Amino acid sequence: MSEMEAVVEMLGGKRALGANPRRERDFISLVREGVPFPAFQKASESLELSLTELERALGLSARSLLRRKHGRLNPVESERFLRLVRVVARAEHVLGARDAALDWLRTPNPALGGEKPISLLDTEIGADTVNEVLGRIEYTVYG
Repeated sequence: MSEMEAVVEMLGGKRALGANPRRERDFISLVREGVPFPAFQKASESLELSLTELERALGLSARSLLRRKHGRLNPVESERFLRLVRVVARAEHVLGARDAALDWLRTPNPALGGEKPISLLDTEIGADTVNEVLGRIEYTVYG
């Protein structure tokens, strides 16, 4: 499964998204319109993300998240959430399994100054840094 297919699967596919993204650029309209709450909920459950992890990655309180329950995330929240899901998909691709990816994301990493990779996903620069480390792992240039 490609990383793109993994992202779509994590989000619940066409049923939860109301669309079937096939290319990276298809996510642009999804971000602009807002990720539907069912897709957010499906991905949160399948990735076993805690409320604390979601709050931190999205920069939102649990209360704010619950207000989206019958609608969509706004574009900023959608972009942050897709960033998180895309990094998980990349980690899954590199490490070979979702469980391994989630364990890696939640474990302090020396290459990230002892930070847990998941704690850096609240910013684009943090996500880029995590993806860089994943690239080094993929090509066995770790450290």
